[in-house]
Amino acid sequence: MQKVNLAEKLALFDSHWDPHVVADYNDNEVMVVKFQGEFPLHSHPDTDDFFLVIDGEVLLDIEDETLTLGPGELAVVPRGKVHRPRAILEAKVLLIEPKGVPNTGDPATATAKPKI
Repeated sequence: MQKVNLAEKLALFDSHWDPHVVADYNDNEVMVVKFQGEFPLHSHPDTDDFFLVIDGEVLLDIEDETLTLGPGELAVVPRGKVHRPRAILEAKVLLIEPKGVPNTGDPATATAKPKI
C-alpha cells in the first residue's frame, strides 16, 4: 500500500489532455490530467465518466447543458451521453475509469495512459 500525492504527480508532466494513471482501484484506473482548451465531443457506451476538479475550472458540456465545476466539485456523466470537458485556463482533474476504456470513447483516437 502506498500513498499518492496528487500535486507531486501533476508536477511530473506539462501536457494537456494526457491522462496519467496514479493508482489502480478494483478494475478501475485513477488518473490525473491537465485540461486546457476543448476536448472533442464523445461518449462512452458502456461506462459512466467521472471528473473531480482539483484546481481550476472545468466546463463540462453534456448534451444540451453545461456544468461549471470548480475545485472540490465532481460530476459523473452517465454512459452513452455525448459530452466534452473544456477549460479556458489550465485545470487539474482526477478521473476514474474502468481499465482499458479509451479517453475519447474510440480506441483509434485515444491517448495512451502511462502510469506514474
